[in-house]
Amino acid sequence: MTLEIGVRTTDYDLDLGARSAGLLDRPTTSSAHIGESQPEKVLTNQQKAVIALGIGVLAVAAVYQPLITALFINSVIVVYFGAANLFKLSLVKRSLGNPCALEVTRDELNALDDRSLPVYTILLPLYHEPQMVPQLIAGIAELNYPAEKLDVKILIEEDDDETRDALIAFNPPSHFEVLTIPDIGPKGKPRACNAGLSRARGQYLVIYDAEDRPEPDQLRKVVIGFRNGPPEMICIQAKLNYFNRKYNVLTRWFTAEYSVWFDQLLPGLQSYDVAIPLGGTSNHFITQRLRELGGWNAYNVTEDADLGMRVFVRGWKTAVIDSTTYEEATSRVGNWIRQRSRWVKGYMQTYLYCMRHPIRLYRQMGMRAFVAFQLFFGAGTFCLLINPLYLALTVAWFGFHPHVIQLLFPGGLLYVCSASFFLGNAAFTIATVSGCYARRHYDDVKWAMLAPIYWLLMSVAAWKGCLQLIYKPYYWEKTKHGFCTLPEQPPVAALPKLPDLVEDGLAIPA
Repeated sequence: MTLEIGVRTTDYDLDLGARSAGLLDRPTTSSAHIGESQPEKVLTNQQKAVIALGIGVLAVAAVYQPLITALFINSVIVVYFGAANLFKLSLVKRSLGNPCALEVTRDELNALDDRSLPVYTILLPLYHEPQMVPQLIAGIAELNYPAEKLDVKILIEEDDDETRDALIAFNPPSHFEVLTIPDIGPKGKPRACNAGLSRARGQYLVIYDAEDRPEPDQLRKVVIGFRNGPPEMICIQAKLNYFNRKYNVLTRWFTAEYSVWFDQLLPGLQSYDVAIPLGGTSNHFITQRLRELGGWNAYNVTEDADLGMRVFVRGWKTAVIDSTTYEEATSRVGNWIRQRSRWVKGYMQTYLYCMRHPIRLYRQMGMRAFVAFQLFFGAGTFCLLINPLYLALTVAWFGFHPHVIQLLFPGGLLYVCSASFFLGNAAFTIATVSGCYARRHYDDVKWAMLAPIYWLLMSVAAWKGCLQLIYKPYYWEKTKHGFCTLPEQPPVAALPKLPDLVEDGLAIPA
């Protein structure tokens, strides 16, 4: 399906010296930018019936056999946790033992002729971020790609006057186009990206956030990756990391987590040939294939994970490439919880949506991918919700030795639970430490030992996202950026590579 949106272009008399032709667009009343997605209930009637039946059966069992029922539930949870942790350890092992991400050599880059490069569309969604405009345009300017073959779309909302004014004042180059998104449908990044997709001229398309700094050769590497890859590979995900990891302990934890996620877990999933949840930025697509998928689901608040699933179910592939985009790690706890609660809520949406027809999903994905989906998408979210309960039971046991806990963890189950407890903590700690080592962030290893505090924050955010899923499932909670920026830099030609900037700790607070 080709998306269409009838956005009219108008001329503006920009007294500040900006170009007038084609810089800003007025919104229309078209709703095509919402894409093929429709507002869906969180649970279908069939899912509600199954859940109600399960709760009813457990309630009846708890009345007649409370201890056996509690032991059964506890055993299922422990086995599920243990299997999920073993799976994640296997992903880390596979990625460390054999680099699974696509690699492009320097010789391949040098042999690439600029005349053979295709037009590349870059989508840059912004919302109330006027302070990010200079950094955003500077980041795009550093890309090693011919400007005449870049189709850059800055996507702003209809009510975002301050960002619009900042763009007019800054006067972007001629290959930038600013699209104003009509205020129809759920407000958020996927709706804006669908509007950009409808106007995309490039053979390939990528999304960058306002604060992103991709490695200069990233677009060239992706072009080579698509040319060398199989025809069913329609998406390439770049790795993500943070330029301000030294700002505080929260940014260090967040950086270590991202190092594990993008350097180890996602390449590990790729090695198993299963569905890969995309990152929110730096995912590169064959534009026509993305249109055939219908673009992004405007009603899913982690549209990237949803799209990664749809790519796989369609029979297409996603690959991770060995190129990094550096962005700003959220450095405020409240801001971090807002961001993470939206991510968890979106993962819940994606999981519940996919599990509406579990038998059909199993047939579409196959045994291996279906099990990986349950252990990665399902357990990854459920563990965050249930962790505080088991932590409370652990504290209660060592503090008060209540008899009820002895009843819940008799004999062999106690040993299984203890093994699962130590396995789970070891798995996450080892993975976090290995993420620090893989990025050569050796001074972050000591902070990785305090990761259990970070996991508690993740559970707080997960419960917030779970509650929001009930009363406002499509609400897009905006993450504020601009607290940390890259320092003033010399001209692009004199710049050292961005990883060197990060290694030297030159990211400073704004």
